[in-house]
Amino acid sequence: MLVEKRRQRVLDLVSERGFIALTDLAQAVQASESTLRRDLDYWHQQGALRRTHGGAIYVGDSATLPALEERAAAQRDEKQAVAKAAVARMRDGDAVLLDGGTTTLEVARLLVGRPMQIVTNSLPIAALFANSHETDLVILGGYVYPKTGVALGPLTVRMLDEIHVHQAVLSIGGVTAKGLFNSNLLLVETERQMLRSADEVVVVADHTKIGRPALAFLCDFAAVDTFITDNGLSSDQRRLLEQSEVRLIVADETTEEQQL
Repeated sequence: MLVEKRRQRVLDLVSERGFIALTDLAQAVQASESTLRRDLDYWHQQGALRRTHGGAIYVGDSATLPALEERAAAQRDEKQAVAKAAVARMRDGDAVLLDGGTTTLEVARLLVGRPMQIVTNSLPIAALFANSHETDLVILGGYVYPKTGVALGPLTVRMLDEIHVHQAVLSIGGVTAKGLFNSNLLLVETERQMLRSADEVVVVADHTKIGRPALAFLCDFAAVDTFITDNGLSSDQRRLLEQSEVRLIVADETTEEQQL
């Protein structure tokens, strides 16, 4: 097999699986592990994947994502309004799982000091509760994506097998009529396990995410119970969400407005 063809096959496999062990890669490509280490090094240098001990994790175009601080600053007012609406539905004593998005970070800020159980794969969110005497904190481990401080991958998925919560609150990279998307294949695999860990799945997203896809498909609307967004919705965006039949909550709208 030509070098270029083999390298492309390697990248395709890592992309499809999100994470692949070197031994599995060698079996799939029918090449030696030493050869494949060089191929993985090549793609690591190109920024397409990240080498790990014994394998590789797909990065893809998520390497072009703005840093967490920059993304958190975008639509901050809208995210805070969405977060306030989400927190209003939570009760003291609830067990809540928060993923590592910037909108869920705003949710977490409003929960500090409340007597709850918080489960998260986000280091920035965990840091908010680390010294809280009122909150029980569970941190999910795994490979930590350096741009966002979020743990993801096979280890995180295995830990989620042992977790059950009242609500899983997830942020997303985009939503279309097809369903929900996010920006990282390995993150999507982790979030799918989060969906299975909760009595209620709540998606929090500002209106700019609605009507556009992202790199990786997460799930269809049937997997989501409640979608919370801000009142910057256009008529087309509102129609898209209403046709999905998911429970829609628009922050800062009155009950009468939401029933129209």
